[in-house]
Order: sequence, then C-alpha cells, then structure tokens
Amino acid sequence: MNHDAPTRYQQVSSTKATGATYTPPALARFVAERLVEQVAAAHPIQRRLRIADPAVGEGELLVQIVHALHARGFRDLDLYGFDVNADAVAVARSRLAALDLPEVTLVAKDFLSLQPGAEHLGPLFRATGPAEFDVIIANPPYVRTQVLGAAQARRLAEAHGLRGRVDLYQAFLLVLAEWLASDGVAGVITSNRYLTVRSGETVRRHLWQSGRLHHVWDLGDTRCFGAAVLPAVTLLRGANPAEAPAVGMTTIYEAAGQVPAHFADTVFDALALDGFVQLADHRIMHVRQGTVVTEAASGGVWRLSNAATEAWLQKVADHTWKTFEALGKIRVGIKTTADAVFIRDDWQGLPTGVPELLRPLTTHHVGQRYRAAPTAKSVLYTHEMVDGRRRAVHLERHPVALAYLETHRARLEGRAYVAKAGRAWFEIWVPHQPDQWERPKMVFRDITDEPQFWVDLDGTVVNGDCYWVACDNLEHLWLATAVGNSSFIGAFYDRRFNNKLYAGRRRFITQYVRHFPLPDPSLAESRAMMARVAAAYERGGMSSAEQAQLDRLVWAAFGLEAPQASSADTNGGKKTDGIE
Repeated sequence: MNHDAPTRYQQVSSTKATGATYTPPALARFVAERLVEQVAAAHPIQRRLRIADPAVGEGELLVQIVHALHARGFRDLDLYGFDVNADAVAVARSRLAALDLPEVTLVAKDFLSLQPGAEHLGPLFRATGPAEFDVIIANPPYVRTQVLGAAQARRLAEAHGLRGRVDLYQAFLLVLAEWLASDGVAGVITSNRYLTVRSGETVRRHLWQSGRLHHVWDLGDTRCFGAAVLPAVTLLRGANPAEAPAVGMTTIYEAAGQVPAHFADTVFDALALDGFVQLADHRIMHVRQGTVVTEAASGGVWRLSNAATEAWLQKVADHTWKTFEALGKIRVGIKTTADAVFIRDDWQGLPTGVPELLRPLTTHHVGQRYRAAPTAKSVLYTHEMVDGRRRAVHLERHPVALAYLETHRARLEGRAYVAKAGRAWFEIWVPHQPDQWERPKMVFRDITDEPQFWVDLDGTVVNGDCYWVACDNLEHLWLATAVGNSSFIGAFYDRRFNNKLYAGRRRFITQYVRHFPLPDPSLAESRAMMARVAAAYERGGMSSAEQAQLDRLVWAAFGLEAPQASSADTNGGKKTDGIE
C-alpha cells in the first residue's frame, strides 16, 4: 500500500477510526461474572476495591461489574474510567451516578497516553508508577494498521515492542496487566486474532511468560457484536507466580449439521458445556474445553489442548513423512499495487494494440479443486531473468507495452514506495522470480469454507489472492493436493491452529499450510491418492463419490478412520471434520 498517497482508509467512520464498538450487555455480563468469581474467591466482601475500565465508552462494562459485585455483597467500590470520546464519557457518568457508588472518576483522555504522576488525576497515579487496580474490565478499541495510519502505527509499535500489522488493542493488552494489584484480576475483550496472527506474537509471548494468564475464551463466530469481529475474552491475574498453573481455554464455533448432545439458551450458557450444543435460536455450536498450549518459545499460535486432541495430533505425527514446506517455499502470489493497469481480460480490444509481455494469470475466481478453470485474465508482467537474476525488462524493446503503460504513467509513478526502493516506475511491486512460473506448482485459495488446492502445469502467474509452491516432483504435488483437499485437513487445521472465521471458513496461508502433514509416498494409500489426483487433473475435477473415497485414503494414510459423512457434506470443514 502506498502510505504517501490517499487511500480508502483515510476517510473512515468514527466507529472504525476510534474502534468504538461498544460492548453488548450479554457479553459485558459474562465478563463481569467471570471476574467476580475470581474476586469473591480472593477477597472478603469488606474489601475496598479499585476498579478500572481503560476504554469505558458508555459504561456498560462498569455497570455490569458493579451489578455483579453488589450481588456478591461487595459495596465499597471505587471506579475509574478513561475514553477519548467525551460524549461517551458523559453518558457513562450519568449511568454510573444512579448506582450509589462512593467514588467514580471518569476521564476523557487516552489511557495509553497517561503518564505516572499525572497531577490532574490526583491519587490515580503515584510518582513511582501507575496505581494498582484490584479489577480491570475492558473492551479496548480495535483499530488496525490501515486505519491508524503508518506513522501512528509505527509509534505504537515502538512504544510497546509490537511487530507486524499493529492493532491498538494489542498495546492495551500489554499495558493492562502491569496495572493490576498483585492479587488483582482483569477481563479483556479483544479480537481473537491475537491468538494466532504473526503480529500478535509479542503479545502472546509477553502474556505467556509473565505468568498472568488465567483463562481464554475464543468466542469465534458467535456474532456477539454487530461488527464483523470474532471476539475473545482473556482473563489475567496480577500475581506472577514462579510456577503458573495451566491456562484454561474454551472455544466455541458454529457447527451446522451436527447432532447436538446439549441444549442451552444462549452462547454464554453454552460456554460451560463441552461438545455440540443447540441454542434457543437453533444454531448448533461446537464448544471445546481444555488448556492453552503454544510453541516457538511461547510466542507461537495459542491453541486448545486436551487429552483427545493431543492423542489425535500425536497419531498424525507418527504417520507424517514430511510437511508441505518440504515441497518448496510457499509464497503468496504477485502484488502489482495497480491491478487495474497490469491485470485485464480485455487486452485484445485496447486502442494501443495487444501489449507484449502478457502472461496468463490465475486468480481465486478460477480456482477449484485439482485443476483450475481456464483463465480469461492476463498480467502485463514486466520482469525477466538474465544470468540467473531477476530484473525489470528493457521497456523500449516492447513498444506496444511501453505505449500502453505510458497512458497510465502518472498513476504508476504515484507509487512513491516503488521509486524509493530504486525500482522502475513500471515495475510490478512483488513479481517473484520469473523462471519459477513455468515449473509445476500447487496453488490454493486463501479464505475459503472448503479447501481448494489445485495443480498448475500451464505456467500461469499466480495472483496475490492465492498462494503457491513450485515443485518439480509431480507425484509429490499430487500427494499434497490430495491431502489439502481432504476432510482430514479440516480436522487437522482446527486442532493444530485454532483459527476459524465466520461460517466455518478458514485461512489457508503460509504460516499454517507449511505445517500440513504428508504421508509416506511409498504407502499403498499414498500411491492410490496420487493416481486419483492425477486422473482428476486430466478430467478437470472429481465427483463427490470419488472425493469421499479419496478422503478415506487420506485418513487411513495417517492411521485414522474417516468420520462418517452425510450426503450433504464431504468437503472437509462442516460435518466431516471429526473433532472430539
């Protein structure tokens, strides 16, 4: 993205710009009740409690925590709230005034900007550091890098040691635990993205190593918010024990078509159960209980672990020959940063003539299992290999392409980051190595409700809405494509990565796909898989009955029995994922 030119993120609603998606009462009540359980176990009801909400909004979280504490007999409560929205703070002040509280301090300021010793806040801060709170309850603003702007995101990252695509709530998570009293507790509502994305690695490592984690609820696609955010609730404690106990984890995702073992009125009632649960609104949810496990020096993806999950993953590991990354480097497709110029399906009708340098382009629109549909789009590909090195073409040797690009020169030169990197004005920003496109490769879609992996032997260029890996061993490509398109891979993904989107969709990106397992190619099941995929490639697809047969081969190759699939689902993510 060109951060120096106007972008679609520079004019956004105040909700998106500030991250002000206020907490629904049912979710606020759930968080408050979980906090009060901890408070009641640690403190007598005579204890004077200092309670803070660093992003108070209109006060729903503070109202709910007061109600929950009053129900347990706690009356001596001092409340503090912060928010950048003065109008929202005024609403919160009015709501809290009706609750008969000894002290309420609401401040229309950015919590992250407050410094220890701030005189205008009186006893809230000490000269030696921030005041300690017994309870913190928070729904920090969710504002992504694109909306924050490059400069502000960079400052935020530097101040709080964050890396990658920074989200504002990540900074809140890092700061909040430091504000807790040694016997305090915090409940924080965030996007569940921080549990799995690379940019959340710093947050995960800090919270994990601090020993402050108590429980994580991944609320998945429960639609708690009107906004398209998949939320999580993280319960933190102030203590920093030498040996922290296991961190509890609960996940809940929609599981349409499954037979429920339990019934519950609401999502929040279902969170106390384990298994498939039917709600009063007839949705079927899959609730899983376990503990958090992580890898990569405690900064890796946080996933749910229980005895059944670990036994399943161990069996898969015992039958794994190599992983997908053994095929080759897994890459996202090209990034032109000016698709309307470089990518078209109407090159034949241009007044300047058909440019040289055109290459067929594969996008997710033609993607399908085993073999993509014919592509109508081509990319004007401005790079070549010379003496083993990539370089921009000599455009004067391609006069029709030059004439066409000249008509768009102002737009292309507006990509200031291209010039800053010492690149020619007409270059594709991320072209990859031109000599790799002709090699056999496996291509797959990013976000999809069922996996779509296919083999490309036509030398197409892969667009940035897909990922690809080149491999000269065609049998290994057939094998990986069989595994990638199987119902087994949905089950593996959900156990191993714990990252699903709405309606059962998953992200198939490098950080996950590189870990996908491959069975030994010499197995009878593997030989049969490769033959079936090669035949499907030639025919351009596979019937549902053939897919079901292939699924059984994949499961068997990993020492597992395929779950029984319904006639309506054989795709790997809805009914047949076989998760305990």
